[in-house]
Amino acid sequence: MVTVRYFAGARAAAGVATEDRQAASLDELVGQLVAAHGERLERVLTACSFLVDGTSARDRALPLTPGTVVDVLPPFAGG
Repeated sequence: MVTVRYFAGARAAAGVATEDRQAASLDELVGQLVAAHGERLERVLTACSFLVDGTSARDRALPLTPGTVVDVLPPFAGG
């Protein structure tokens, strides 16, 4: 299982703070999240960045293994 942790606007759009999923890649995971949570989360995800086990991940083909933690981070304002 892959643990997904949502922050700020992503958490509001998903309606949950965390969830567990089975996915072989970041792209597959994002597809599952959109299918489960709908258009509102899909819009938010277009602006989000992803941390995979604490490291920024831009490659959606990135393989995920059981025990991986994926953080979904929308853009933050402030400073």
